[in-house]
Amino acid sequence: MPLEQITTSRIAAEAGVSIGGLYRFFPDKQSIVDAIAVRAVEEFRSSLEARLQVTDPMNPRQFMDFVIDAYVAFLDARPDFRTIAFGRHISASTRESQVSAEVGPAALVKGFIASLGIPEASDLDLKIRIATETGDRLIAFAYTQPAGELRGRVIAEMKLLLASYLFGAVSD
Repeated sequence: MPLEQITTSRIAAEAGVSIGGLYRFFPDKQSIVDAIAVRAVEEFRSSLEARLQVTDPMNPRQFMDFVIDAYVAFLDARPDFRTIAFGRHISASTRESQVSAEVGPAALVKGFIASLGIPEASDLDLKIRIATETGDRLIAFAYTQPAGELRGRVIAEMKLLLASYLFGAVSD
């Protein structure tokens, strides 16, 4: 059902708890939506970290492709999170806390850059934030396309754009 139709009463009923019990942990529907989004991002990051530990070393382009492909697979498997994230239902404060280069997938990108032996530039956090914001909007744009070739082309261009921005000129 559309997120706008979901109420705390419905959430409590589905969870099998009283509305008072729900309010004991969550003051409002927004805090519930935010908690779902944060948990999903944490699940994605944990999954990505585990997969990176068993993956052969990658060059920057391969790494960017790997991260984006994993995120697309995650979005495909989690339509609930996709609806929350693309619908801009996450509060500004929660979103802000999850997009820095110190948390979430952005932290993995920062760690990868460090693993390449590239000295950390003073503007690295800003560049990662710009790449995150750009990627967020482009992935949402990709999902507005009919599934298939056009969506794939948008994602391929996004990979190239972000890898070039973060790592310099990359080749196919």
